Amino acid sequence: MDLTLTTRDAGGKTIVAVGGEIDVYTAPKLRDKITELVAAGAYDIVVDMEEVEFLDSTGLGVLVGGLKKVRAHDGSLELVCNQDRLLKIFRITGLAKVFVIHDSAEAALAGS
Repeated sequence: MDLTLTTRDAGGKTIVAVGGEIDVYTAPKLRDKITELVAAGAYDIVVDMEEVEFLDSTGLGVLVGGLKKVRAHDGSLELVCNQDRLLKIFRITGLAKVFVIHDSAEAALAGS
């Protein structure tokens, strides 16, 4: 399974829609995209994980690294995730307290 990434600007935030699996093989692609966005001046990023089928520790590391990058510019990296199996990973690792997690892209853009 490959990783698909599409970006769009909405409401002053950059949404990165991720599809497929975020694992040791595909995570560098997501890391590079976040790095590229921050280098271009996008500091408020929403990672939409509604189409993500699998997430491993490498993927979590990329998300945490992305959060550190945007925070260095007083930005934010928020997640859209509504799948119980992925939410469970965030809860178990304690990252549910680190990330702002929305259940839809619309909610993320509304700031709720």
